[in-house]
Amino acid sequence: MTVVFRALTAVCAVAGIVALQVSNHGDWGSFVYFTVQSAVIIAAVSGVAVFRPVPAWVRGAATLYSCITGIVYHTLLANPSSPFYQADSGAHTLHNLLLHSAVPILAALTWLVVERERVRWWYAAAWLCYPLAYLVFALVRGAFVHEYPYPFIDVNKLGGLGVTETSLGFTVAFFLLGLALIGLGALLRRLLSRDRVGEAAPAEDPASV
Repeated sequence: MTVVFRALTAVCAVAGIVALQVSNHGDWGSFVYFTVQSAVIIAAVSGVAVFRPVPAWVRGAATLYSCITGIVYHTLLANPSSPFYQADSGAHTLHNLLLHSAVPILAALTWLVVERERVRWWYAAAWLCYPLAYLVFALVRGAFVHEYPYPFIDVNKLGGLGVTETSLGFTVAFFLLGLALIGLGALLRRLLSRDRVGEAAPAEDPASV
């Protein structure tokens, strides 16, 4: 089951990236987006994990980045009530459904239900290294090309203070999300372990009472 879920996650991520490239006629500019970069990460990690062991902290990090992609898209970018809502004519395209919905869901299910890995709580902070590095990359790039991949880090519209505030908010939210992935994984591991112990315990013979 573990291999199946990992392989399915990797295949969906690769399929989403390929579909996006086809729709963009091979324009590599889409790789500036966190969505695509996180898809590359989860595809690589899940694909390798099919054939050889990958440390739990690496798989957890890839899972977090994929979940960030799905949650930010559905709660902020595709939500009409969000101040960062962006109308997307390709919301129902194959690559959009794969990268923003299917892959994050598969990644979360694999981590929480199938793998249920035991990792340290402080990993949630270490996992923030990539999102913070991406933020620096997006801001430095934006200073030169005068455009930003996402509205919540758009210095042209929000100004430096606005971007700082949103960035701090996202950092805290992503840290809490990482803690949630670790905590829920531990909870499910404990609950399922109890169920297995209960099933393995021999039934009491009423006749011997």
